[in-house]
Amino acid sequence: MVHSTGHKNRLARSGVTTQDVAFGDEIYSKEELVAEMGAAMLCGVAGIDNNTISNSASYIHSWLRSLKEDSRLVVQAAAQAQKAADYILGEEETEGE
Repeated sequence: MVHSTGHKNRLARSGVTTQDVAFGDEIYSKEELVAEMGAAMLCGVAGIDNNTISNSASYIHSWLRSLKEDSRLVVQAAAQAQKAADYILGEEETEGE
């Protein structure tokens, strides 16, 4: 669901709008991180159990090296994840508005 908010007519995230993004690319990995963080945020709002959130945390752990190499990545991804969660919850306008 969070991936869908990256569409060019919604929040226009480069991880969704960029052509020819391959599995494992930095831009792909960042979009996956945004999606997992956004999903975890939405789980919190919806009261979904901790097992789902724990699985997301394990998935995010796979980007630990990238997070260590770029300390801004987690902050940027969290900000984009929050925008995506807000958009899904109807609390955020589209990028074009």
